[in-house]
Amino acid sequence: MSLVNQPLVSVVIPTYNRAHLISEAVDSVLQQTYRQLEVIVVDDGSTDDTLERLKGYGDRIQVLAQKNSGPAAARNHGMAASRGELIAFLDSDDLWMPSKIERQVSLLQRAGDSSPCCLSNILMKWSDVQRASFDIAALHSSLPEGLWLNPDEVLVTRFVLFNQGIMIRREVLERMGGFDESLWYLEDHEMSLRLSLEGPWTFLMEPLVIWRETKSGSLYQKAQKEELKWKKPMVQILEAHLARLGGDTKRAGLRKLVQRELDRARRHLHIANLSQSGSSRSARFRQKVEDYRSAFFRRSPSFPHMKTQPCQAEKPARQAVANAFVADVK
Repeated sequence: MSLVNQPLVSVVIPTYNRAHLISEAVDSVLQQTYRQLEVIVVDDGSTDDTLERLKGYGDRIQVLAQKNSGPAAARNHGMAASRGELIAFLDSDDLWMPSKIERQVSLLQRAGDSSPCCLSNILMKWSDVQRASFDIAALHSSLPEGLWLNPDEVLVTRFVLFNQGIMIRREVLERMGGFDESLWYLEDHEMSLRLSLEGPWTFLMEPLVIWRETKSGSLYQKAQKEELKWKKPMVQILEAHLARLGGDTKRAGLRKLVQRELDRARRHLHIANLSQSGSSRSARFRQKVEDYRSAFFRRSPSFPHMKTQPCQAEKPARQAVANAFVADVK
């Protein structure tokens, strides 16, 4: 890829009390094979020595500081200060493989403007096991990379790890208004649902990101312990998404999927409330019923699978795909 064809990529890293890990994340960006990068670290009100450690990078990175306002606000802050045509996000306790940015830029350039973003697979590492995020979300394709034609159907039916593996066109992010700052949990899922309506995505099946479990203090850990913190916003997110789709009959199939997931989210919220109120026996029974419902749905013809095609198609063919997608969701 010649320098003439290398767009500037802005990398935004929000961080909060990750002094012991932030350098590893920043180093994984600075070691990218793609060199047209600007790196922006947004400190979200850390009380440890994160800012002091970041000073060692000098002018190789830009450091912004804000009062503790949550990850969505931190990402938006970094995005507002960025200059890149493409924007990628990395959480401060995770890592990128060296070719991640180069491969995503190349794929987006081949796909053309019809594709708003590129999502890489992510290797998720816990203390005792590791799995790829696409496998967990049942995202399967015979292609190693290409165009993902139905992200709207798939993403509404399951959570796909998003922030660490996504690269988004700046003009799309600005048009969408960035991340929803009212959300401290599931802000990534909310963004992915809105972004799924923007056109077919590009994807890379190879895990080019390493997600690492943080033992304490992370929002992920807090969410595992306090279900209501993410089950309440899930209902709100799906209600808003259903309203966003409107009443157009061309969206009937997608609306049906969203309504199904909204009903499921409401049942899960009820179970969490039962459990918190002390009705654990009733909660366990209802959860078992939900587990059976979910297993049945995943085996049913209604469960959407990933539809893909190569990116090597001529531009008119790609544009036809994009036009068909837009017509289908408008």
